[in-house]
Amino acid sequence: MTHTAELTQGLAELKLDLNQEQIARLESYLALLAKWNQTYNLTAVREEERMVSYHLLDSLTLVPQLNGGTRLLDVGSGGGMPGIPAAIARPDLQVVLLDSNHKKTTFLRQAVIELKLDNVEVITDRVEAYQPAEKFDRITSRAFSELAEFVKLTRHLLAPGGQYLAMKGVYPYEEIALLPEGFAVAGVVPLTVPGLEAERHLVRIVAQ
Repeated sequence: MTHTAELTQGLAELKLDLNQEQIARLESYLALLAKWNQTYNLTAVREEERMVSYHLLDSLTLVPQLNGGTRLLDVGSGGGMPGIPAAIARPDLQVVLLDSNHKKTTFLRQAVIELKLDNVEVITDRVEAYQPAEKFDRITSRAFSELAEFVKLTRHLLAPGGQYLAMKGVYPYEEIALLPEGFAVAGVVPLTVPGLEAERHLVRIVAQ
């Protein structure tokens, strides 16, 4: 199956109605990721054909969960997941990709330029030091840290009434039990990634 066919089929399974330009951008992003990964070590997944499910479709499972949000922060964005696929799928969303690794943010800036993503900003900074002019109503991470550390480091970045959307593998019972006071789980959504035989969950957390 070609990348395009796998991606198109996966989008249909996720019930995401993207136009041809958006699909082309996702494919261009995949090509950039595979190319830069040879030098910059952006992801442990080396084979481009595996990146469709592991990175694109996995990241896109976030999109249906973004209802009500207008500003999204992707913490520890790395190679741009889930922020770049989400920004391509939701051009109405303002997305900030935050990472402290200069090599990774160099790649992210190049990707934003080449993909013409006007709704994406790249920041090189440690999350605890980052002080944006405007806070975020949605904060996500895919492989940044355990939940307790994630919410502690980013509390100053969450807008009133905002939500954390933490992307996890197996149901994180222990991590949820260790959440600090002042945070509550608003729901845990099981996610199915087309082409990926692995458990995925999205944990919604609110500040009280």
